[in-house]
Amino acid sequence: MILGERIKRIRTFRGLTQRELGLKLGYEERNADVRVAQYESGYRVPKKDTLMEIAKILNVNYINFITEAPGCAEDIMQTFFWLDEDNRNTFHLFQLVRNPGKCNASDDKSVRYNDSDEWPAHAPVGMWIDYGLVNEFLREWCLRKEQLKSGEISEDEYFEWKINWPASSSSVDEKGHDKKNSSYQWRK
Repeated sequence: MILGERIKRIRTFRGLTQRELGLKLGYEERNADVRVAQYESGYRVPKKDTLMEIAKILNVNYINFITEAPGCAEDIMQTFFWLDEDNRNTFHLFQLVRNPGKCNASDDKSVRYNDSDEWPAHAPVGMWIDYGLVNEFLREWCLRKEQLKSGEISEDEYFEWKINWPASSSSVDEKGHDKKNSSYQWRK
């Protein structure tokens, strides 16, 4: 999603009109909605301080709008989260299970799966990220997607978790147990 689409998605999730957001930003009544519409359409790009204020008004982590350190773990996860918003079927996460037997004799690095109707017609491509922090974040995301699928959390709670991440993040161990130690209460 482009910046304007993100602003619109979060604004509507929070139940604000363009006019209401514009007024909270301090724009005059006669053009408050026009300014926000321009941001959302991409006609205008808000300045950094305006983006920070939008994030504050919408009660979201500002990294949804501004990336301070391109390529950092948070940036990678935000990219994944917004791709997930564009198409919920983009990411299929699963926790790999450790095989205690180590084998150095083979160059075969294949990860095999049992074919079923849940898998696409063509074999998917997997990715392993050797970046501990990203792996921890992906483990938690895997759990949140499973909770969403099972109905344990709602669509709104899932979106709330994503837009306030990493403040909404908590530790999840390799067995998928959530320590529920986040600083942001995203569950209703």
